[in-house]
Amino acid sequence: MSLIDKIPLVQLAIGALLLGLAPFFPEPHLIEKLRMLFNGTLTQAIDIFDLLLHAALPILLIVKLLRMYFTA
Repeated sequence: MSLIDKIPLVQLAIGALLLGLAPFFPEPHLIEKLRMLFNGTLTQAIDIFDLLLHAALPILLIVKLLRMYFTA
């Protein structure tokens, strides 16, 4: 977990916003893939990989924020 502590919060937040919301038009991939997941249409391997790719930094940001909150 010390590796997570070494990542600067501002850079992680910027990366999470950019990767989580890319592409900005017509709809962010992360929102599209989450909608597919909840509808049960997320079946192709490329779509699952795309969901994991776009959700990686936002999940890491959440983990870092929770870790900062509970260790402070």
